[in-house]
Amino acid sequence: MARWPHWAGYAAAGWSLGYGALGLFWALGGGGFPFGRSDPDWEPGLSVLGEATREAAAPLIAVLGVLGAVAGLAIARGVRRARAALLGFAWLAAVTLTVVVTDNRVLMLVAYTPLLAVFAFTGVPGGQPMSELVPWPRINLFIVLVGGLLWALAALAYQRRTASACVRCGRGEHGPARWATPESARRWGTWAVAVAASIPALYDASRFAWAAGIPVGVTEEFWRWLDESGLRWGGLFLSVMGLGGAILTLGLIQRWGEVYPRWIWFKAGKPVPPMLAVVPASIVSVIVFSGGLSFWRLHTVHGVLDDWDMWAIWAPSLVWPLWGAALAAATLAYYVRRRGPCHACGRGGTWR
Repeated sequence: MARWPHWAGYAAAGWSLGYGALGLFWALGGGGFPFGRSDPDWEPGLSVLGEATREAAAPLIAVLGVLGAVAGLAIARGVRRARAALLGFAWLAAVTLTVVVTDNRVLMLVAYTPLLAVFAFTGVPGGQPMSELVPWPRINLFIVLVGGLLWALAALAYQRRTASACVRCGRGEHGPARWATPESARRWGTWAVAVAASIPALYDASRFAWAAGIPVGVTEEFWRWLDESGLRWGGLFLSVMGLGGAILTLGLIQRWGEVYPRWIWFKAGKPVPPMLAVVPASIVSVIVFSGGLSFWRLHTVHGVLDDWDMWAIWAPSLVWPLWGAALAAATLAYYVRRRGPCHACGRGGTWR
């Protein structure tokens, strides 16, 4: 990972070429087109590509794949001509693939990953095949997410390289901006952590209440259905995951998020590698933000915002875009404080 600025452009170009080849395959009549009404999860508002057809979208994917491969190679080689166009293409690709095209199914699969790992060995309760829990269109969303992350890395490396900044740390000759100093990052990062850790509390509280037999935010009939179907325990599992995520978020401003605590005996007293927190927190922030946007689409299309008897079903997810943005800001603040002196350019001081 230390050499990511050198390979990110090539990786983004390779991903684009590969996905463009998929688009050509679909355009020529190949099966498995994962968007539009051929998606087994299709419902109004779930995906921005919910009405896409293979005849219209597949050729466009093929063309964009070729353009992406060319742009990625130019970025990897540091071409300075048409810098604004290349940067615009790269950041647009990153945002579109990570936030716009993906939806809440990525977040759901990530949250249920521990259960899916168990089901892989024990079988799914009720005999449902794993292929129905993780069909190809959902796997495709992860592939799209990976492509977006690669384009984000490529764009960041190219932006730094062409701005005469260090490609590893982003520092320039004139030092960091005032907001990017460790002292400032601790101040605004603390607020970001507070928001990112508290927003899931409303969701978690209602699901914990359901598990305890209290129908908070839902009707009695709906809660009985949850109880009889066993789904209230699924909500409890997600709440436990959310609580664990909130605790890890607090680690972005706590000492134990910077130095291993004593109860981790084999690492006690040693610094926590910054990327151990930055990488997963950054990815989760993108997934949460994208999932929150798709919930807004679903709620708008289905018109459930007036169903106040069932507010616990839809209300918590409306603030998830803010949750994702706050987590991204908290992660950035943690990185700014922890990055220390750069081994490539020598700029920067000790972390705090």
